[in-house]
Amino acid sequence: MKKIIVAVAAAFLAAGAAQAAYKDGSYTGEGQGRESKIQVQVDVKGGKVAAVKVVKHGETEGIFQAAADEMLPKIVEKNGLEGVDDVAGATASSKGIREAVKSALEQAK
Repeated sequence: MKKIIVAVAAAFLAAGAAQAAYKDGSYTGEGQGRESKIQVQVDVKGGKVAAVKVVKHGETEGIFQAAADEMLPKIVEKNGLEGVDDVAGATASSKGIREAVKSALEQAK
């Protein structure tokens, strides 16, 4: 029984370590929105996503802002893209944000 508990605990630790395995720094990524490229900056501190901000975009402001306002805090909260959904009515902008953040986080691995 102890071996099972130790194995399960080790698996949880490994999963947590893999999720927080980013190198500290600021990383830029680009993704394609509906009307333009979307560029983001992802800041990593202590191995985790500390901030995500939009550097530039040429999307329709109101639609894009809805996606950014909903997605960016969730990306920080979830330490990445897993579990962060696209925003209804702003699908192309959401996908562009997702692609840009993914590109930035690839550099941080």
